[in-house]
Amino acid sequence: MAERFIGLMSGTSLDGVDGVVADLDAGRIAVLAHASAPFPEALRAELLALNTPGDNELHRAALAANGLAHLYADVVRQLLNDTACSPADVTAIGAHGQTIRHQPGAVDGIGYTLQLNNPALLAELCRIDVVADFRSRDVAAGGQGAPLVPAFHRAVFGQVHQTLAVLNIGGISNLSVLPADGGPVLGFDCGPGNALMDHWCRLHTGRPFDDGGRWAASGRVDPLLLARMRAEPFFAQPPPKSTGRDLFHPGWLDAVLGEAALAPVDVQATLTELTASACAHDVRLYGGDASALIVCGGGALNDHLMGRLAALLPKLTVCSSAERGLPPQQVEAAAFAWLARATLRREPGNLASVTGARGARVLGAIYPA
Repeated sequence: MAERFIGLMSGTSLDGVDGVVADLDAGRIAVLAHASAPFPEALRAELLALNTPGDNELHRAALAANGLAHLYADVVRQLLNDTACSPADVTAIGAHGQTIRHQPGAVDGIGYTLQLNNPALLAELCRIDVVADFRSRDVAAGGQGAPLVPAFHRAVFGQVHQTLAVLNIGGISNLSVLPADGGPVLGFDCGPGNALMDHWCRLHTGRPFDDGGRWAASGRVDPLLLARMRAEPFFAQPPPKSTGRDLFHPGWLDAVLGEAALAPVDVQATLTELTASACAHDVRLYGGDASALIVCGGGALNDHLMGRLAALLPKLTVCSSAERGLPPQQVEAAAFAWLARATLRREPGNLASVTGARGARVLGAIYPA
């Protein structure tokens, strides 16, 4: 009997919601349908604003969570329609929520990670069990709460006879190293992915992202600016580590730019090189025996960025996850469908070797239909 789960992901890129219906029967991973919906501009602006302290935050966050739940429900309805499924045909929805603060281990030694969501409303709207709040249990156990996708990467991409690296480039980039011998998986955040590139592109061209990286490709990398960016201490920290818009936000970019008089296109080229060089450095340092780098997330659609990764990693095959059976914009949503199944089965969803938690933990909270 099919075990159908829906996974919903809205990431730090703040471009919208991706959702999949996946058949996870007996651990098999087969995506049956994919749907996406862009954020309405007002909701996107509010989610972005909530990444930094402001007035009346609790009220605004609660209303934004309601708006997000309605958008999630729209994607669920589209998925059900596309697969001719009823709510009763789906075991559960794994809904990640929208990260607006990520401070593991900070302030009091425990810290927190906060994903804006209203899973109770989503369960009410969709009449399907909802699993949410995946990250907080790992943080409570001393972990980073991120990344959580390496366990899924191992399940879907892992090979017995070769070490592989998987690079997810969303708003933030994160790397998974999958050893050939079945040893502990390594995973951590590398730094910014698309978040700063998208911000700069929107600011100077009015477009939401640099389509194919063509704008960046027409510019010139400024080595002094790149060096100032790479001097950010996060890049030199050893794993386990994770980051987000708490660090890599427009204010960080403004501070690094300072009084530099650079053409906007050259800044875009340098931002793209920052993402490529930081990721390539981590692949060389931690995935040296990998035979291939599998790239997923929106960054896999940036031809210029993919070209730079290939140039910086000439000994590896650099390819899109589509070439390994799962299109890049479906990977994270499928991961949270898979994590929802683990939650219902009371199976651990984290990898302590990745997050630094004290051990394996069952993740998430369940909201019955």
